[in-house]
Amino acid sequence: MASEKEIEAIGKVLLDTRQPLKARFRALFTLRNLGGNASIDWISRTFSDDSALLKHELAYCLGQMQNEYAIPTLIRVLEDTSQEPMVRHEAGEALGAIGNPKVLDVLKRYSEDPVVEVAETCQLAVRRIDWLQLKQEGSLEKGPYLSVDPAPPSQERDVSRLRAELLDESLPLFERYRAMFALRNIGSEEAVLALADGLQCSSALFRHEIGYVLGQMQHEACVPQLSTALSKLEENAMVRHECAEALGAIGKEPCLQILRKHLGDGERVVHESCEVALDMYEYENSDQFQYADGLLQVQTPAC
Repeated sequence: MASEKEIEAIGKVLLDTRQPLKARFRALFTLRNLGGNASIDWISRTFSDDSALLKHELAYCLGQMQNEYAIPTLIRVLEDTSQEPMVRHEAGEALGAIGNPKVLDVLKRYSEDPVVEVAETCQLAVRRIDWLQLKQEGSLEKGPYLSVDPAPPSQERDVSRLRAELLDESLPLFERYRAMFALRNIGSEEAVLALADGLQCSSALFRHEIGYVLGQMQHEACVPQLSTALSKLEENAMVRHECAEALGAIGKEPCLQILRKHLGDGERVVHESCEVALDMYEYENSDQFQYADGLLQVQTPAC
């Protein structure tokens, strides 16, 4: 259990723009893991930063914490049209992850947002909360990953059928997300390659989520597809950022080469993602005990 002073020290690292981005990311994920209102306060204060990537991750962490104390902050971010679309999108997704029906009115309002990624995210969040209300408490399937996902996995287990649903753009996005998370949970190479085919679909939000789940799976079979998407300068920066972070999580030698190549990318969110991904690569190939090591960094060694 961290003390108030330790949480404050980690929070100050997160807020400090002089710190390397990788150190601020580790501080953020440490606060997420520690939980509690004090951690949320520090995370919430950081939405004044000028890094869209960092703010996107702030919103993601608030959603994963599933603490209703974060709802007012997330609503403010979603409503703030001066925030970058990827930040507002993640705030909407986080509200869906927390799952309190009291945010449905806000989510329904922004389901008509002129920014398509924000609108699609809020539509998904509404569907997730509606789905939760129809299910019995504790009925949400526990998969092999600890993340709170924007849709529950499909009950289908046939990879070819799931692939067909994943790629069928006539289906509601929520159903295609359900196929996506079912494939992720299956985890085979066939499932990885089926998911990688989703990087060709028309929705940038969908492609971005494909990159995210491939990063969770950490399977090197999708490295060529992720590298291709990252290298497409015309691709949505939100998609390229997730592909970069996925390559860092996979942590193989070809990933290192492509990430280094894009450290000087013209899109800030992409080159910052590569910087963070290289830190993840280093972690995946080290004997470090944990990525979220902010508490270790601020603790004073015993005499």
